[in-house]
Amino acid sequence: MQRSVLLVSLWLLMVLMSVSCLASDGPTETANITLGHSTVPLTGPWRFHIGDDDRWSSPDFDDSAWETVDFTPAPGAHDGDVGLPGYVTGWNQRGHAHYTGYAWYRMKVTVDGDLGSSLALAGPTLVDSTYQVYVNGKLLGGPGVFSGTSPTVFAVRPSVFPLPTSSPVGARTYLIAFRVWMDPLDGGQESGGIHVAPVIGDAKSIDALFQVQWLQTFKGYVADAIEPLAFVLLAIMATGLMLSRTGDSYRWLMAALILLALLRVNQVLFFWTPYLSLRGYDIAVSVLLRPLVLAAWTLAWRDWFRLNGSTWLWHAVSVLTLAYVVVALIGRPWFAPETTLGLKAAAGIVGEGIRVAFAALYLWVVGRGVMQSRKPSTYFAALAAILVGIGLFATELNALGIPGIWFPFGTGVARGQYAYAAFIALLFVLILMRSVGYARRK
Repeated sequence: MQRSVLLVSLWLLMVLMSVSCLASDGPTETANITLGHSTVPLTGPWRFHIGDDDRWSSPDFDDSAWETVDFTPAPGAHDGDVGLPGYVTGWNQRGHAHYTGYAWYRMKVTVDGDLGSSLALAGPTLVDSTYQVYVNGKLLGGPGVFSGTSPTVFAVRPSVFPLPTSSPVGARTYLIAFRVWMDPLDGGQESGGIHVAPVIGDAKSIDALFQVQWLQTFKGYVADAIEPLAFVLLAIMATGLMLSRTGDSYRWLMAALILLALLRVNQVLFFWTPYLSLRGYDIAVSVLLRPLVLAAWTLAWRDWFRLNGSTWLWHAVSVLTLAYVVVALIGRPWFAPETTLGLKAAAGIVGEGIRVAFAALYLWVVGRGVMQSRKPSTYFAALAAILVGIGLFATELNALGIPGIWFPFGTGVARGQYAYAAFIALLFVLILMRSVGYARRK
């Protein structure tokens, strides 16, 4: 009996040792992993250090003085945008609040299993803001361009890195190091570094995981691809209203729809393709398109409600738009680094005030339009204006505590996407009603 108990105890001890991470007092802890045809998330412990040094990619570097981090997520955890699973908070809440710049993660992994199979590493699917990955001191790649004084950031998309085959005999050991750059544009309460653990496994299983990760990324932004197309089609319909040769003007409606399509499609270009950088996205969206979209929609609804006597509105919108562009430019972290932080903070406050002024003008136009005409179509138009306004003034609605994103079926859908979908259907009906009305007059 005692012999049986002893054998069972030894067997349990061997099992626990084969699946646990063996901590030591020396450099990077070694995670012992036994692989079949499977994948294992590398949750840690990882060695972590802020700063940058090329020596930190070397397997021989002693990182025993570094702090440790763990990427084990809470059950069911996902990011707050598209629903990427396995989410953990960044270094902003791990003792490095407000830090932007370089940081490194290191982990040593020993893999047992089918030594004849190829192994691969699936990169983390969410990182603030970009990264390079090194294995045994050799750079394998990454989404960012690290050639300048500060890296050029492109969106972190699902990626696969084949791992080298070191020896046909015995276990394979890899020192995996991530060099991370967090851009000042990526601030937030939970921001900083890696948010989803990389995954190691045999090449076929990693490829299957890669396809699942891309499917989640595709679902997260597919609405941002469909809605711009719908906006363009509505702009074409608005062109038909202009061809009716009436006294009504629809030029601003066409411009507003096209500008809104450009604003929304930037999401797709950034997160689906490797062509739009974070800086390019910020210039296009934050500095140019947002002010122009607010101006165009304010004037579009002025024309739709036939507020022909409100010529002062044009001047007010022009002044606010120019001020918005200038203030947004001054407030960008990449603009004029020598500019004092106080000036940038003041620009942010002024920018918020300009948006509130735009919201007041927008609501005045809608309210004035309803008061001027009590027809049922006017109320439908007012509802359409409110729906598109939900997307235009998302920041202000967030400040009121209204939830911004819901996760039906595990995929993030923004409040504005719901509103835009309803707006598209309603504006389609409104344009048809106007077209029928013009036809009856003739």
